[in-house]
Amino acid sequence: MDLRARRRLAGSHRPILGRCLLPILVAQLLAACSTPADATAESGVDGTVETLDWARFAPIEFGGEGRITGNANRARLGAGSPLTGLRWAGPPLPTVDYRLAFTATRQQGSDFFCGLTFPVRDSHCTLILGGWGGALVGLSCIDGADASENDTTTHASFVNGQEYRVQLEVSAARITVAIDGRRVIDAAIAGRSVSLRADVDATRPLAVCSYATVAEIGVLQLTRLPGRL
Repeated sequence: MDLRARRRLAGSHRPILGRCLLPILVAQLLAACSTPADATAESGVDGTVETLDWARFAPIEFGGEGRITGNANRARLGAGSPLTGLRWAGPPLPTVDYRLAFTATRQQGSDFFCGLTFPVRDSHCTLILGGWGGALVGLSCIDGADASENDTTTHASFVNGQEYRVQLEVSAARITVAIDGRRVIDAAIAGRSVSLRADVDATRPLAVCSYATVAEIGVLQLTRLPGRL
């Protein structure tokens, strides 16, 4: 066989080899790129944000509750006599080192338009926005005292029809609350008892309620945090 023929024969193998390896290399590259993202989305590790769809909440039978309407992203609580609420019916939630972020609006009425019950360590607590006449903000209960009687008690001016951005963070040692970016509660809870009032025991483990008011609660997002508070 002459040199020219040998070169033609050798050259004819290279494209075939490339065609065989290319699909394998592409598959390996795609697998390497997609696996970490998929694992992060499913693992619920620190820093991931989960939307708690309102379709996964169930009405609470307080007796005298108002009508509840809305969709996956917004819940409207009708005025109850006195309470209306929705309780989480999904899988277990973290009890420390997490953040809840949402919006809340009092459309009608003059009492609390957001009573958010949330887990804390081996117990639960409720954040009150607009209670006791429409302005009180606080946590119920700390050391057995409700939101109007402990060191988290504060006041804010809430305007009917105005949407407020709320952010609550929980660790084993601290609960903080911010409204429209301004911190209004910074409660040290290490060595202190945290509990619910008996009349809202049905709100465990996570719920939102209104008291004789029409309220709208927007998208509720949960972020798992590293222990840092």
